[in-house]
Amino acid sequence: MRIPTAIGREDIANYVDALFVVYLILIFIRVLLSWVPRMPYNPYLRSAVRFVEETTDPYLNLFRRFIPPIGGRLDISPIIAILVLWVVAGLVSDALRG
Repeated sequence: MRIPTAIGREDIANYVDALFVVYLILIFIRVLLSWVPRMPYNPYLRSAVRFVEETTDPYLNLFRRFIPPIGGRLDISPIIAILVLWVVAGLVSDALRG
Protein backbone atom coordinates (compact mmCIF):
# COMPACT_ATOMS: atom_id res chain seq x y z
CA MET A 1 0.00 0.00 0.00
CA ARG A 2 1.37 3.41 -1.02
CA ILE A 3 1.29 6.25 1.43
CA PRO A 4 0.10 9.48 -0.22
CA THR A 5 2.77 12.13 -0.34
CA ALA A 6 2.45 15.86 -0.05
CA ILE A 7 2.08 17.98 -3.13
CA GLY A 8 5.47 19.21 -4.25
CA ARG A 9 6.65 22.27 -6.10
CA GLU A 10 6.78 20.33 -9.36
CA ASP A 11 3.11 19.36 -9.02
CA ILE A 12 2.10 22.97 -8.41
CA ALA A 13 4.23 24.15 -11.36
CA ASN A 14 2.60 21.55 -13.62
CA TYR A 15 -0.86 22.66 -12.49
CA VAL A 16 -0.05 26.33 -13.16
CA ASP A 17 1.38 25.36 -16.59
CA ALA A 18 -1.88 23.58 -17.38
CA LEU A 19 -3.89 26.67 -16.41
CA PHE A 20 -1.78 28.83 -18.73
CA VAL A 21 -2.28 26.34 -21.58
CA VAL A 22 -6.05 26.34 -21.04
CA TYR A 23 -6.10 30.15 -21.11
CA LEU A 24 -4.00 30.22 -24.28
CA ILE A 25 -6.47 27.81 -25.90
CA LEU A 26 -9.35 30.07 -24.86
CA ILE A 27 -7.60 33.05 -26.48
CA PHE A 28 -7.16 31.05 -29.72
CA ILE A 29 -10.85 30.12 -29.63
CA ARG A 30 -11.71 33.81 -29.11
CA VAL A 31 -9.64 34.75 -32.17
CA LEU A 32 -11.35 32.07 -34.26
CA LEU A 33 -14.77 33.23 -33.07
CA SER A 34 -13.96 36.77 -34.18
CA TRP A 35 -13.67 35.48 -37.75
CA VAL A 36 -17.23 34.13 -37.73
CA PRO A 37 -19.50 37.02 -38.69
CA ARG A 38 -22.69 35.60 -37.19
CA MET A 39 -23.23 32.59 -35.01
CA PRO A 40 -26.50 30.67 -35.37
CA TYR A 41 -28.65 31.10 -32.28
CA ASN A 42 -28.45 28.17 -29.98
CA PRO A 43 -28.63 28.71 -26.21
CA TYR A 44 -25.84 26.22 -25.50
CA LEU A 45 -23.57 27.63 -28.20
CA ARG A 46 -24.33 31.17 -27.05
CA SER A 47 -23.43 30.21 -23.46
CA ALA A 48 -20.11 28.74 -24.59
CA VAL A 49 -19.29 31.81 -26.72
CA ARG A 50 -20.23 34.14 -23.86
CA PHE A 51 -17.98 32.16 -21.48
CA VAL A 52 -15.01 32.48 -23.86
CA GLU A 53 -15.65 36.20 -24.37
CA GLU A 54 -16.08 36.97 -20.67
CA THR A 55 -12.99 34.96 -19.79
CA THR A 56 -10.60 36.39 -22.38
CA ASP A 57 -11.83 39.91 -23.15
CA PRO A 58 -10.62 41.55 -19.90
CA TYR A 59 -7.06 40.37 -20.63
CA LEU A 60 -7.23 41.19 -24.35
CA ASN A 61 -8.71 44.64 -23.66
CA LEU A 62 -5.52 45.55 -21.77
CA PHE A 63 -3.64 45.29 -25.07
CA ARG A 64 -6.42 46.70 -27.25
CA ARG A 65 -6.16 49.98 -25.35
CA PHE A 66 -2.58 50.49 -26.50
CA ILE A 67 -2.46 48.67 -29.84
CA PRO A 68 -4.86 50.04 -32.44
CA PRO A 69 -6.06 47.78 -35.27
CA ILE A 70 -3.89 47.90 -38.38
CA GLY A 71 -5.78 49.45 -41.26
CA GLY A 72 -8.79 49.78 -38.99
CA ARG A 73 -9.59 46.06 -39.32
CA LEU A 74 -6.66 43.81 -38.38
CA ASP A 75 -6.38 43.42 -34.60
CA ILE A 76 -2.91 42.21 -33.62
CA SER A 77 -3.46 42.63 -29.88
CA PRO A 78 -4.17 38.88 -29.37
CA ILE A 79 -0.75 38.08 -30.84
CA ILE A 80 0.98 40.41 -28.39
CA ALA A 81 -1.23 39.14 -25.54
CA ILE A 82 -0.29 35.53 -26.32
CA LEU A 83 3.42 36.37 -26.42
CA VAL A 84 3.23 38.21 -23.09
CA LEU A 85 1.23 35.36 -21.53
CA TRP A 86 3.76 32.84 -22.83
CA VAL A 87 6.67 34.76 -21.29
CA VAL A 88 4.84 35.21 -17.98
CA ALA A 89 3.94 31.51 -17.93
CA GLY A 90 7.59 30.59 -18.37
CA LEU A 91 8.72 32.97 -15.63
CA VAL A 92 6.07 31.80 -13.18
CA SER A 93 6.72 28.15 -13.96
CA ASP A 94 10.48 28.56 -13.49
CA ALA A 95 9.96 30.45 -10.25
CA LEU A 96 7.69 27.71 -8.89
CA ARG A 97 10.13 24.97 -9.84
CA GLY A 98 12.91 26.80 -8.07
